[in-house]
Amino acid sequence: MRSAGTCGPRAAVGVIALTLTSVAVLPAQTAAYLDFNGLTRELRSLAGGSNLARLRSLGTSHEGRDVWLVEIGNTAGAPIETRPGLLVVGNLEGDHLVGSALALETIRYLVTTDDEGVQQVLAEQVVYVVPRLNPDGAEAMFNAVRYDRTRNGRAFDDDNDGRVDEDPPEDLNGDGIITVMRVPDPSGSYMVHPDDARLMKKADPAERESGAYTLHWEGRDSDGDGYINEDGAGGVDLNRNFQHAYPYWKRDAGPHMVSEPESRALMDFVIGHRNIGAILTFGHSDNLVTAPDSRGELADASVLDLSAFADASNADIFDQGVFRTAQQGGGFGGFFFGGGGGGLPRLRGAQPGRDNDPDSGRRPATTVNRADLKYFEAVSEAYREITGIEKVGINREPEGAFFQYGYYQFGVPSFSTQGWGLPQAPAEETEEEAEQEEQPPAQAQAERPQGPPRSGQGPPRGGQQPGRGEDAQGVDAAILEAMDAAGIDAFVEWNPYAHPDLGDVEIGGFGPYVVTNPPAQQLPELGRKHGEFVARLATMLPRVTIADTEVTNHGGGVFTVRVEIENTGFFPTSLQHGVVSQSVQPTMVQIQVSPDAVLTGDAKTSMVQKLDGSGSRHEFSWVIQARQGSSVEIRVRSQKGGTATTTLTLR
Repeated sequence: MRSAGTCGPRAAVGVIALTLTSVAVLPAQTAAYLDFNGLTRELRSLAGGSNLARLRSLGTSHEGRDVWLVEIGNTAGAPIETRPGLLVVGNLEGDHLVGSALALETIRYLVTTDDEGVQQVLAEQVVYVVPRLNPDGAEAMFNAVRYDRTRNGRAFDDDNDGRVDEDPPEDLNGDGIITVMRVPDPSGSYMVHPDDARLMKKADPAERESGAYTLHWEGRDSDGDGYINEDGAGGVDLNRNFQHAYPYWKRDAGPHMVSEPESRALMDFVIGHRNIGAILTFGHSDNLVTAPDSRGELADASVLDLSAFADASNADIFDQGVFRTAQQGGGFGGFFFGGGGGGLPRLRGAQPGRDNDPDSGRRPATTVNRADLKYFEAVSEAYREITGIEKVGINREPEGAFFQYGYYQFGVPSFSTQGWGLPQAPAEETEEEAEQEEQPPAQAQAERPQGPPRSGQGPPRGGQQPGRGEDAQGVDAAILEAMDAAGIDAFVEWNPYAHPDLGDVEIGGFGPYVVTNPPAQQLPELGRKHGEFVARLATMLPRVTIADTEVTNHGGGVFTVRVEIENTGFFPTSLQHGVVSQSVQPTMVQIQVSPDAVLTGDAKTSMVQKLDGSGSRHEFSWVIQARQGSSVEIRVRSQKGGTATTTLTLR
């Protein structure tokens, strides 16, 4: 068993604290997390110093900060809006500042590198980057008191008591951060973890374990309603606010889909730019380090137990001021406010009925189409190869996440990554492994036992879905071990505190932002690698060309015109799910003659629903009547794969 260390709360997050407090005076390109003003200066500098980048605002946040967009592409080529586009979005969750840092460094890489491949990408494609979708939530990292805040700046009544933001966390011990309180309580559900005294676990009576603590976020019951810190600043987690698997009636998802000015600004842009052929987001969910499995499912979620246990102290908050249905019994007209009791779950805004039968009709897709899996696997392999990231820490279940909208509703390859992984300590080689290295490769491979998936495959699949309050199956020990090995002070040791309401408690836990953001000195190198990955991903976009043409003169002004179109990109012009959902238009091929000039063959305007990539071709031919020596134009338009034209002379 590891006993609690001697490191105090201030020392435990000292490196992060120094980085944050010095950010305002650091030079522009020094490794640091940037507040809104610092990020804005960097974006203006990069856009102003390059003819490849253009900066504009998509809109403003609740607190009036711009949601910046940088468009990157060489304007000397085809019109930007007709090119295959890649959209990169960072910092959807407020506490994920590494997302905006990686997006910024991606922009820097694309506009400053002299790599010929990147220059070719920017001549033929366009990259759109929204570095920080949640500027209000991100700004909380630079407050005098910091805590892991994912939400935006909307004032929100979390506990349904008619007041907003009236019971936020409080820095009781004055260390500048909000952590967890463990309160001695013989009726509590939690106990000190037997393997590491810093951690907590839910007591299991079947294992002869007894709970000895309750857990809460640091603070007091400021509004006297029996809950501690249940209604803090901000209201909506933007990465739960989009239109797929939207988590109805969850307090951080917003009053309805795309309810926020920030998410609305992004959606307006996406709907107005149908040339976007792939999406990459930096957020708390992952489908890049671990690609979807053979069933099209993402890796199981994994969250911090300690945080989930503290959240669970307010788990029944929705019992306050929420309608109860007639099927649950009691109340005037079959409904009443609040109260306990069992039965069906309490709902907001809708009641169960025939129009909401989960067994009727076709339900929304929740797994990646099997025909599309190979593309996700290939991109995942490229990501791990370029970044070297083999294992993530936390992995949140995507509910209302933007990257899920990108695939299931917008119909394009859509990816999410945290942008960094658990620090990996060098593994000590065993004698058996050393012997295998001396064997011929085929023999060694044949004798290698078939164990767990490779490290890039992330957490095991098919188990209990974590992240649901007291039932969470977290990764606290693995994260703490990795952080310790890397010399990162991630944990604030438990220290006694005389709570004015609860008596003697201890305050400690994971430091805010440390688990979701790497040390700032890693940002330039991480950013460069992600810039390389973004460039690689852009090369995978579909790209239609006219590969071959032929004119046959039959005499008498009758000609056969034959055209082969080709997709030179890696992705098809539409994923199979894009075909099923009808969210991606077919590729159009059109011969520019009057309709009555087409005697037979393909229609004047013909469509191909899906043209595979990697050089796949499709042939069209028309028999037309025209004057010998005249010219005819062929036009190809793919919503995600760009345009192509050629002019043929009829001889």
